[in-house]
Parts: sequence; structure tokens; C-alpha cells
Amino acid sequence: MTRITLILFFTFFSVVGFSQPADPVTWNYTVEKIDNQTANLVFYADIDDNWHLYAQDFAEGGPLRTTFHFDESDKYELIDGTDESPEPEEVYDEIFEMDVKQFSEEATFTQKIKIKSEDDFEITGNVEYQVCQDDRCVYFNPDFAFEVEGGEEVESAEFDEDTETDKGKGSDEKEEKEGDADKSVSAETEELKDDERTASDQEGNQSLIGFFLFSVLLGFAGILTPCVFPMIPMTISFFMQSASARLQGIIKALIFGLSIIILYTSVGLIVSLTSASADFTGTLSTHWIPNLIFFLLFLVFASSFFGLFEIVLPSKLANRADSKVDKGGYLASFFMALTLVLVSFSCTGPIVGALLVKAAGGAVIEPTVGMFGFAVGFGLPFTVLAISPGWLKKLPKSGGWMNSVKVVLAFIILAFAFKFLSNIDQNYHLDLLSRDLYISIWIALFTLLGFYLLGKIKLPNDSDLKNISVIRLVFAIAAFSFAIYLVPGLFGANLNSISGLLPPKSAQQFEITASGGVNEISASETLCEEEPKYSDILDLPYGIKGYFDYEQGMSCAEELDKPVLVYFTGHSCSNCKKMQSEVWSVSEVQRLMNKEYVVIALYVDDRTKLPESEWIESEYDGKVKKTIGKKNADIQLTRFNANTQPYYVILDSDGEQITDSKGYELDPQEFANYLKQGVEQYNEP
Repeated sequence: MTRITLILFFTFFSVVGFSQPADPVTWNYTVEKIDNQTANLVFYADIDDNWHLYAQDFAEGGPLRTTFHFDESDKYELIDGTDESPEPEEVYDEIFEMDVKQFSEEATFTQKIKIKSEDDFEITGNVEYQVCQDDRCVYFNPDFAFEVEGGEEVESAEFDEDTETDKGKGSDEKEEKEGDADKSVSAETEELKDDERTASDQEGNQSLIGFFLFSVLLGFAGILTPCVFPMIPMTISFFMQSASARLQGIIKALIFGLSIIILYTSVGLIVSLTSASADFTGTLSTHWIPNLIFFLLFLVFASSFFGLFEIVLPSKLANRADSKVDKGGYLASFFMALTLVLVSFSCTGPIVGALLVKAAGGAVIEPTVGMFGFAVGFGLPFTVLAISPGWLKKLPKSGGWMNSVKVVLAFIILAFAFKFLSNIDQNYHLDLLSRDLYISIWIALFTLLGFYLLGKIKLPNDSDLKNISVIRLVFAIAAFSFAIYLVPGLFGANLNSISGLLPPKSAQQFEITASGGVNEISASETLCEEEPKYSDILDLPYGIKGYFDYEQGMSCAEELDKPVLVYFTGHSCSNCKKMQSEVWSVSEVQRLMNKEYVVIALYVDDRTKLPESEWIESEYDGKVKKTIGKKNADIQLTRFNANTQPYYVILDSDGEQITDSKGYELDPQEFANYLKQGVEQYNEP
């Protein structure tokens, strides 16, 4: 058990970070024809300095031995096993505490075959092996392909089994199987589609089920990352070999799965508890420092996935947990789960981080729900396969196709990184990243993604893409289609499906779309003569007029004898922008807001400092509020006992609430009815 877990965790954790490292073994393949009915398939391995490749045959219980897997075909037949040369070196391995056989610098493997086809054909398969240095090991499983000439007079074939072959150094390069890559790209593209739907799943309790299911899908996506997927067969082998009985193995597998859920959910719970303070969440979501840190981290993630460099976590974290596994018993399953979580966090970090960032928007329950859902999706496949190990054969083999996964994920991560940069721009009124520029960047990224899927862009760790499968082409078209979908946004289109991820319409510099008819309403009908405070830095979309200071807006409402629509919002509020895009854009809603109400928009995350004369001491926490955002957030907390956005309250001109409050609502008719109800209540004698 000790040796198995060493292979699984200590070995992989040392090298598998955000991206799988380059293979230290360069393979060349060649076919050496012996006669018309027999040939040798020669595998020549060129091993990098300071690395060694394990041989095919030595005692069990140690490192992974080199194994060749040939796809079945009626066109050829294997003759005996695969020979290897030169004679491997036998050494004592301190990591595995046993004698092993290994190659350094180079090795040649030869497989003799009987040719059973008169036509030319291809032999495909994969080689599974482990290469190690002094302090780390890496697992690889690349595919291979040989082009074999057909034989003559196959019926009378005879062959000499004693024929030997010289070491071959062929020049044929290994080919990648597109089927596995297509499945991977499909999963990552589904992740993108789900990310686009996230904005509609962030409305508190009404969205918890949707957010949970979305998190489960992200958990499944995390399985496909390069530092998790290759560990599946190794993990399952532990349960197959360590359990003395079937029932015991099932119990250990269940403990393993539950432990993964507990560990990930605990992270979400900690974030929820420490983020319960509205002041804390407001600072986290609006201050330039955390947003810049998030942007830089996502930039680092993307650069690593593109292959610019490799990030490896300190091995001590996994080694300490792994040492507990050797003690055996059911507790060993927990420490195996802990080690897996530590190892996988390198690759799943961007996905987990995206879930946890939701807490920065003021959410308290969602981080726990999100991490629970992610853990279920992440741990369920491991648990099911541990209980039914026979299903392992149906999984796609790990190998070079995973580089396509991480590159696709890199494009997605890079696109979402600009969301944090936009938060800084909006909260500090820098006016550097307009909505037009933001959309332009996304168009460029998804266009490049489409070209990458077509094989027109090749990155350092990519293999040659000789053919484009139909499925890969479909997803390339999807990337191009999404880029084209974004183009109207350059000219002011709402882009409702992703509006929560974009800068607000007020940040649009160039717009040719109609405003919906609100210009027919004079500003004098909805505003008083005094110019709204902060209108030089704050505004409302679609030509809607309003105030940005509570006292000034209430004073105007009293003067005009109109009801008041108080709207609590934020520059970083995705739901606020989505509701504006889908509801405020409707002409009936615009008419009601502009003609029937005095609108007071209170930004709870604006960091503009107030003059000292306007500072207030909060009745909620006793602290002095010195910025526009903190003052408005305090009004929402003290007056209405709420801290979520968007949040609507209808008041009479005396400041008394006359209807129920309203939160996130994407039905324009429902929101229009809410506004009409407020007008009716106000006009009642």
C-alpha cells in the first residue's frame, strides 16, 4: 500500500501543477520489414539527462513499468512479447524501497508482428510509462501509430522467430487520437456555456438549486484537468489492492468520496463565515487591491495553461498527508482524499476561485453551496469507479490530448480575468476599460480560440494536428459564432445572455441602438431644477433620469409630489447589470420609471470620498461612513435591513414604504406591474 500511494501522490504531486510538464522521453517509431509476412515495430526512446525510464519486467509493488498496448486488428498478429535493449540497469530505489530496472539516455523496444493483410494498414495503440528524477516522477500515456506495408502470399506465410533487430531510430512522429481530444474540448466548451449562464443563477435563494447544479458541472470539468485525470487509475488501484474484502473496499471508497465533499465544502463554509460582514464583502468586491490580485492570479493561471511556465505547489503539503495513508484502516481513505484535494487544487484553483469570488458580491450561502456542488461533481466519479473498477476501461486514455483542454481553459480564464479589471475601472471611475473595449478583447480571445481549435495556432506543448474531426470543427464554429454574437455589443446591443459579465451600458462609448422612447419624456417631468449630485461620475442607462443622493432625491419627490423608487445597486453587481439589460430596456418600464417616479439610484460600492460635512456615524455598527458607497450601504442596512443588490423600495414623498420591496426580477411585465402597484398605492386617498 505504501508503494502504491507513493506512486499516486508523492510522485505526481511533485510535477503535475497547472499544466502537465513536457515529456522527458522523445519517442521515434519505425517499421523494419523482415520478409513479406513479418516485420518489427521498433520504439526508440531518447531520454533526457537526469531522467530514467523503467523497464518492462521487474517485481510488482514498485513504480509503473513500461507497457505497450496495441489496438486489436485482424490485419496483424503479435509474435511473443516486446523485446528491450540494451540490458536495463538494476538499482535499489529508495523511494519505493525495492530493486527496480531502468534505462538512462536511451532505450529500444521491439515488437515482432505477423502480417495478415495484403493491403497497407495502420497499427495503433499507446505506451504507458513512468519517468523519474531524483525527487520526482511523471506518468505519461501517449498514443503511437505505425504504417505497415501489406504482405504477399499471406496464405503460405512462414516466419523465423529467432530473427533479431538492430536498434531503430525512426523518424515517424506519434499521432494524437482526435476522439479523446474532442470529448475534452466538448467538456470545456460546455463549461464556457455554463459560465455564461452563471449571471442568471446568482439571485440568492431563488438560484441556489441552479447554482448547485452549475457547481456540480464544474466539479466534473475539474476531473478533466491535466493534474487530476491521469490520477484516476492510480487512485482506483489503491482500493482494488488494499481491501481484503469487497464490502471493505466499498466502505473505503465511500469514505474517500465523503471526505472529498467535506474538505471542499469546509473551504466554502469558512469563506461564508468570514465573509458574513457586509463591510468585508463590499471591500473585497470593490477595492482595487483584491480585484487587481484576482486579475493577476487569473492572468498567471492562463499563462501557465498556455505553457509559458509550470507552477508546482510545495511537496511538503502532500507528503505529510500521504504519510498518514501508510497507517492503513479507514482513516487512510480520508488522508488519500486530503492528498488528492491538495494535488488537484493546482489545476482546479481557477474553477474553485471563480466559485469563491461569488462571496465577494455579498453572498453568504452560495460559497458553501457552490463548494458542496463542486465536491459532489469532483468526488463522485472517483467513488463510483472505486466501487466499480471495471468501468475504468471505458475512460479515455490520458496523454497529449490534455494540452488542448488546458489551452481552451486558458482562453476562458483570460476572458474572465478582465471582469476584475472592469471592477476597478468602474469603482474608481477611471474610464479606461469601456464596454466597447471590453467586448473587443473578448471578440479577439474567442476568435483566437476558434483558430486554435482548427489547428491554425500551435503552442509550445501542442502536438501536430493533422486532421480536424467533425466534432472539433463544430466547437470551433461555436467559438467563432460566440465572437460574432459579441459584435453588435460594440454598437450598443444589450447582449442579454452575458450582460451580467460585461461593464454596464453607461460605460458604452459608441452606441447606435435606440433608447426605447424615453427621450419623449422631458427631464423636467422627473427631475427638479437642481442638478443631481454626483451626476458627473454616476449615471443610469437607457436615458432614465434620477438622483444619486438619498436626501436630494427625497427632497425632489416632495417638491414634485411623486412616489420614490429607491434602487440599491453596485458597479460590481452582475445581477444589477443583467436586470437593466433585460428589464430596464423595455419601453413600458422606462416610461413608468421616468414619468411616474423619482428614481434614486444608490451605489453601495462606490469609493468616492465624501466631504467631511457629509460623513455619517452608522447606527448599525457605530462606524463613520466616509464614502458614497459606505453611506448608501448603511442606508440599506439601517432603513431596510437588507444588503443584497439589486434591491428596490417604493416610498411616498415622506419616506414611508408603501409596497413590499423587490429584488432580482427578470420578467419585464412582473416588474412593470410592481411599478404600477406602487403608483396605485401612492394615489390612494
